[in-house]
Amino acid sequence: MTADSGRCSVTGSETTSAPVNLAGIRKQVDGILDRFLRQQAHSLEKRGLPREITDIVHDFVFAGGKRLRPTLVALGWLAAGGDSAVPTPVIQVAAALELCHTAVLVHDDIIDNSDTRRNRPTVHRVVSQRYRTRPDADRFGMRAAILLGDLVMLWCDEMLHTAQLTPAQTATVIPIFDTMRTDVIYGQYLDLATSGLSGGDVEKALEIVRYKTSSYTFECPLRMGAALADASIRIQQDLRAYAGPLGVAFQLQNDLEGVYGAGASSLDDLREGKHTALLAFAVRHADPAQSARLYELVGNPELDASGAATCREIFDIVARGQVQQMIRTRWERAQGVLDRATFPMAVKDALRAVADNVTRGITWMR
Repeated sequence: MTADSGRCSVTGSETTSAPVNLAGIRKQVDGILDRFLRQQAHSLEKRGLPREITDIVHDFVFAGGKRLRPTLVALGWLAAGGDSAVPTPVIQVAAALELCHTAVLVHDDIIDNSDTRRNRPTVHRVVSQRYRTRPDADRFGMRAAILLGDLVMLWCDEMLHTAQLTPAQTATVIPIFDTMRTDVIYGQYLDLATSGLSGGDVEKALEIVRYKTSSYTFECPLRMGAALADASIRIQQDLRAYAGPLGVAFQLQNDLEGVYGAGASSLDDLREGKHTALLAFAVRHADPAQSARLYELVGNPELDASGAATCREIFDIVARGQVQQMIRTRWERAQGVLDRATFPMAVKDALRAVADNVTRGITWMR
């Protein structure tokens, strides 16, 4: 192993090794995030600036979340033969992705006008509550949260550029990171542009997923970790082949939960008319009476629980089974990649656990 890269001498070995400590990786990521945000708060105080922004961000970052993207950075590193004791620079890159995700979520909640995230008020709601005596508290909360999200994205860059990577690692990772951010924003734009009951275009729905979720959540984090370990072309190809179908399956599962989940959030996607594969299949296969009901209900901002139940009844008949089969098919593709990949066995086991659990819609982190 070289001192500067932390790479093992055997890359892609299938030798038996200890299980990957996913909880330990998450703890390391959280430690870096906590220290970084505390340092930002201290820096603001020294300059005489209010630290409420860092307090709000810190509360949001540590209010939950599976740390999926940071964990996949570490698994990409390990898949490429990186040292099993994942070096601090790699963990810091992983933590930078969590800050990026924080910024994306802050803006996403504004776009969706969401009141809650992870069973707590969204950032713009937290800000508006802090300034509730203002006559424009809600509008102020939205505006302030836009700025706050922008600031967190800048902090994400700062964390990445201070990770003490080698010049070669920096040159390899930055383009992947930039692609990831471009893809998620482009995916969000497509999501907005196609909202509404415009037709049964399943391929358009899947295109949105590829940018908004597959690239952002799975492919780019794995590629970044692998790039830090100077992965072979074969390793890179296998990681992409695993990430592509799994990312689609993950989003399809989320789409089902967005309609069939418990609570008020199960109305949001229907009220917005999000262009999901579930909705596209329903429009494509509904009979005239079912189609008329969908056009009446989906996209209606006043949709109530009764109307949502009617939508679910139609989905059960014409669409839900097809989406579930798509999830299953893509899960099988991801598993097939792992069958033939030359990743270390412990990494294969960890990636199988990710694939199993994200497609079941349960908390997978152990």
